Amino acid sequence: MGLKPTFKDIYVILKDQIVKASFSSGSMLPTEQVLAKRYGVSRPTVAKVYNQLQAEGFVKKTKGLGTVVTHQYSNRPYTFGLLLPGSGESEIFAIINDQLLRQSESGLFNCIWEGATASSADIRKTLIETCCENYIQKKVDGIFFSPLERVPNAYDLNLKICKAIKDANIPLVLIDRDVVTAPERSEFDVVSIDNFNAGCIAAQHLIDRGCERLHFFYRPGSASSVDLRISGVRDTVLKHGYSFTEKNVFCGNPEEVHYVKQMEVIPGKTGIICANDSTAAVLMSSLDDLGIEISKDILICGFDDMKYSKHLKHSLTSFRQPCEEIANISIELLMRRLKDNNRIPITINLNGDIVIRDSSRFL
Repeated sequence: MGLKPTFKDIYVILKDQIVKASFSSGSMLPTEQVLAKRYGVSRPTVAKVYNQLQAEGFVKKTKGLGTVVTHQYSNRPYTFGLLLPGSGESEIFAIINDQLLRQSESGLFNCIWEGATASSADIRKTLIETCCENYIQKKVDGIFFSPLERVPNAYDLNLKICKAIKDANIPLVLIDRDVVTAPERSEFDVVSIDNFNAGCIAAQHLIDRGCERLHFFYRPGSASSVDLRISGVRDTVLKHGYSFTEKNVFCGNPEEVHYVKQMEVIPGKTGIICANDSTAAVLMSSLDDLGIEISKDILICGFDDMKYSKHLKHSLTSFRQPCEEIANISIELLMRRLKDNNRIPITINLNGDIVIRDSSRFL
């Protein structure tokens, strides 16, 4: 005898049937009682499924009438534009980009990708504006956008791009971060990791390894998500009774040895959390030039778990993002927007995990 189907199992089956027009628009779904008997589950379980489908715009429940399919089937796949300028700088955006392209093979949508992934920040800035204009001219059905960072006037440019997309009435989902900083909130859906919690996890890991003095290092012009990571680090450090002030936060070029030298290092008690792996990799080299030894004097970790992280002189501990799931949920939100682009914006923060390597082990 097979296992009793769960709420999710029944939801997936019905949604798939509706999308593929097995239940056409205007048709009635079986009553909750009939479907409950068919799957051997309780009636409240089926009611929960129908409520979820209604919340997503696939059906409409009417008291005394039943549940009617409202989803309009179309043979024409949607066309989505990809604006992921960070793909040229960080592997996480390349992974997200690739997952979006893989998911497009389902036949429900096509992706337009016009190469806004150059390694040069200035080139990315120009390309992203051009791509946005092209997508609007082509009247794409939706756009995925990862806001620019570390380029001149990135904040204003991100707002300009979002306004142009909104004015064209094209559904938009932001990936990795919002275009404004807390406590402000834009009117667009956002999918990212829980950056505050990620900061907490990184700080707790270094404290568990014996660090009593923690610093945070990031480059100028970094995304607002860095502020949330710093907040998480600060909150965790203070809860342990250690000090964490502005003197523990460093915003500069990790290549500048004279700047790096300003960090107070208590041998065997100091940890450094970097905003990303690329910053950490350069900082490790500068620390080496200063005669500060990793795993002896200090511990260090980063974010993003780049491929090269495990091949550095001291393999780098890093917080890994669930990139493929970020892409999958972004698709779900954009599909939701296609049904009603005036919905209240949603923020989805996903959990990641820390990959522990030599750089966070005292010898």
